[in-house]
Amino acid sequence: MPDDFERMWRDLEPVGRSAATGGYFRQPWTSPERELHDWFLAQARARDLEVTGDELGNLVAWWRPAGALPASASPGVVTGSHLDSVLDGGAYDGPLGVVSALAAVDLLRARGFVPRRPLGVAVFVEEEGSRFGMPCLGSRYATGALGWRELSGLRDRDGVPLPDAVGAATAEALEAQEQAGPAVRLSRLRDQVGVFVELHVEQGRALVDRNAAVGVGSGIWPHGRWRFEFTGRADHAGTTRMEDRADPMLTFAMTALAANKQARLAGQRATFGRVEAVPNGTNVVPSSVTGWLDARAEDADALATLVEAVRTQAAARAERDGTSLSIAAESHSPAVWFDPRLVERVAAEHEGGDWPVLPTAAGHDAGILAAAGIPSVMLFVRNPTGVSHAPGEHAEVPDCLVGVSALADTLERLASVEATG
Repeated sequence: MPDDFERMWRDLEPVGRSAATGGYFRQPWTSPERELHDWFLAQARARDLEVTGDELGNLVAWWRPAGALPASASPGVVTGSHLDSVLDGGAYDGPLGVVSALAAVDLLRARGFVPRRPLGVAVFVEEEGSRFGMPCLGSRYATGALGWRELSGLRDRDGVPLPDAVGAATAEALEAQEQAGPAVRLSRLRDQVGVFVELHVEQGRALVDRNAAVGVGSGIWPHGRWRFEFTGRADHAGTTRMEDRADPMLTFAMTALAANKQARLAGQRATFGRVEAVPNGTNVVPSSVTGWLDARAEDADALATLVEAVRTQAAARAERDGTSLSIAAESHSPAVWFDPRLVERVAAEHEGGDWPVLPTAAGHDAGILAAAGIPSVMLFVRNPTGVSHAPGEHAEVPDCLVGVSALADTLERLASVEATG
């Protein structure tokens, strides 16, 4: 099993990697992500797994040995994650869950285990939202939380419509399926999946502090993305007196500082990680600046309070600067708490004692499935650097192998005939 894990990891290591930064560019429906997609199909074929999927590109590779109960009698146990990355991202966010799922299947077979419930390995598309701005886009579509009508209007930062990225033939199939209504898709997934387990690299250093290789997720903080548009007046950078300017970049800068301060005071998270200026010239006062706020908090009230505090300070600064401000919510994910009985069971049932239980402020496909009514749980593998969404993201191979064993143990219990999910 260690050889299988490390071999698969070596297969993925060069795909989409930047020689300049060491980070990864695996945006959905681009060549690197499609190469990973094809790699997954080959891995499924090598294990005689039956692959099913939808028109968007979400895939599930099923292990249905002879004697396994049909999905209609006992919905399957599904694990997996995603293969896409943020811009210049790390190697582990997403792919670790997919590679570990395949390695767990190999380990279960080596143990001689035969599941009584169908056991699936899933890959969801566009989890990061790095191309079309909608996090967990694939799992939202797969569960029916989003339909094709909402998705077809999305464009990436280059103006490419999502239907063009997915492909014309796929888009036509999606439009036809939409006529049946999103409830059909939601029902289908619920019928097939009885429980979902996602393994993921830790995003933070809580497990380092707890001296544990693996942890169990209790839930996901509420989070969202807001677009702040600051409008001012374009002017000459050299001839325009400072007091005569209506500079939206100044308003944006003060808003970014306000977001940082408000989040620190409240113990929450606020980040302006993307900004666009028009006309984006070095010697021009911009006419407009757009910044995207990523905000996360421990509960819904704290999140609303944080965003409102940032909005209030931005509006006050805009009035002082002679600029205008508009704000639009682009996405919102409410708090999700994983099935407490499932969390307790996964955390307690292993040879070394209880795995630590901790929440996460990062969004995941597991949260989307949990919100759709599918019992879900997460396993986290220790990240010694604490860095995520950047090239410094890391997990040591021995910890990864502990994660594979923990995942295999969990799947074995859940896929046994006695398991009820």
